[in-house]
Amino acid sequence: MPSFELNPMMLREIIIDHYNAPRHKKTPEIADGFVKNHSESVNCIDNIDVFLKMKDGKVEDAMWEGTACAISTASTDILCDLLIGRTPEEADKIMENYFNMISEKEYDPEILDEAVAFMNTYRQPARIHCATIGWDAFKELLHHEEGEK
Repeated sequence: MPSFELNPMMLREIIIDHYNAPRHKKTPEIADGFVKNHSESVNCIDNIDVFLKMKDGKVEDAMWEGTACAISTASTDILCDLLIGRTPEEADKIMENYFNMISEKEYDPEILDEAVAFMNTYRQPARIHCATIGWDAFKELLHHEEGEK
């Protein structure tokens, strides 16, 4: 996390970067070891599948595929960055801080990295679901050993 203050333009640039060039938007070529969860919104175009692969107690890979608005695309893509290489406990801590941020509760911006780009989402209640759809889907996978394969 940078030691300077993030301004609204910088936050928008992070979101637009992940929307225009998502790093983790893909379907696993080989489904071996991946679990899948589907999530969609009744309010907008968001309709995504998230994929998670664990190995030796850590997230080995995380990706997603589908149609999503800019907020959903960017937030889900950033979460994939944050999950890879983490234990479920570390992932829980990141997610807890993110959901706290979205809900205007106390959070640690240091562990959220680029996810702080959504720090003002609470000001647009209609966008909260967009900012959390991928997070909710991945959280469910982390806490259910039996996902759809």
